[in-house]
Amino acid sequence: MKIVYHPRYTEVYQSDPAAAPGRMEAIVAEIGSFDIVKPEPADIGDVRLCHSDYEVSYVGREGPTFEIALLAAGGAVMAAELAVSGEPAFGLVRPPGHHAGPDSCWGFCFFNNIAVAVSKLIKEGKIKTALILDFDLHYGDGTADIFRGNSDITYFHPEDSHRRDFVDHISDFLAQNRADIIAVSAGFDRHIDDWGRLLTTDDYGAIGSAVKKYSLEHCSGRRFAVLEGGYNHSVLGRNVRAFIEGMA
Repeated sequence: MKIVYHPRYTEVYQSDPAAAPGRMEAIVAEIGSFDIVKPEPADIGDVRLCHSDYEVSYVGREGPTFEIALLAAGGAVMAAELAVSGEPAFGLVRPPGHHAGPDSCWGFCFFNNIAVAVSKLIKEGKIKTALILDFDLHYGDGTADIFRGNSDITYFHPEDSHRRDFVDHISDFLAQNRADIIAVSAGFDRHIDDWGRLLTTDDYGAIGSAVKKYSLEHCSGRRFAVLEGGYNHSVLGRNVRAFIEGMA
């Protein structure tokens, strides 16, 4: 298992919870035993696989945010490329991305990291189909919009009011679907001590294990994830570690 991470992800690029000081540091402190690799910024051409010229220009006016957003997309691309080469990977990136659509962005997102990564794999012929699991508290409207009408991409955002049902729903859905790779928008804001107040740390480990099981049975082990939400720094690192250990 590789962790894709760049020191610039610690920069405070906006005044929002996804850019708050200490967020990335809390995770890095918990996962130091994993092999960390450093990404390069995404190519603008790859970003344009998912975003219009208007969206690219809009984010481009954000100054330093634009640089970090490109680096986050580049981290997702590296994680995806590691996955298709046989090495599971977690993109410890920010800004997050699943609210960024073809022509708009909100919710602390600028470019849709996971969509850019999956689209690049498809363009290069490395995969034909993908299943995107998004277990963040919030629906990834940007991801859904980018792939709307595309039968080769399955986007799944589970919604359940009980923690056991939530985890079981993921396992049941995975058992009924097939794809060349599983990509995960990994948001940790459903934790009982975060905004969603639903899942435990062990539940994230169970979700990671379900992703691993699916990938080994149906994707030749091809699996990767990228960070989305999760805002309580006191528990975020443990939750990410639990998921990564399950997925590894």
